[in-house]
Amino acid sequence: MLMNRGYVHVYTGDGKGKTTAALGLALRAAGAGKKVFIAQFVKSIEYSEWKALKSLQNSIDITLYGHGCFIAKNPEQEDISAARKGLQDIHRILMSKKYDLIILDEITIALYYRLLSLEDVITLLKDKPYETELVLTGRYAPEAIIEFADLVTEMKEIKHYYQQGVLSREGIDR
Repeated sequence: MLMNRGYVHVYTGDGKGKTTAALGLALRAAGAGKKVFIAQFVKSIEYSEWKALKSLQNSIDITLYGHGCFIAKNPEQEDISAARKGLQDIHRILMSKKYDLIILDEITIALYYRLLSLEDVITLLKDKPYETELVLTGRYAPEAIIEFADLVTEMKEIKHYYQQGVLSREGIDR
């Protein structure tokens, strides 16, 4: 039966909610007694979700594999090294079968800025144990990732208060 199979999810698009959707799935999995690992690429600061997730540390582990926001400039070698170390760690974690759900937050951004190679990420997807659920988030999901995935959700921005000058708000946007 396919109920014990782990699927590959992709949450992509230019709209808000990709990480939020993945974290909602993490909470659902933890509530069902499953073990969750979250790898955050690109991000280097502890957003508000860290505070909540720390109280669930018996169910959810989270690690940052980023050195901050380089979007306005070219990534530096330390950004590339952090992302590649993250991918190596995740491959090892995936093969350990310790976690039921693994979330690769902003990994498609890491691909877009060439911190990681598409081939290495596809290899990770192919090596995924049958029963492990895997979620990839971020804008600009490559077609090869979309083709590989079992579930793809595109978040589309239709209207956003950022356009009215409202900055990122703690507890809501970060």
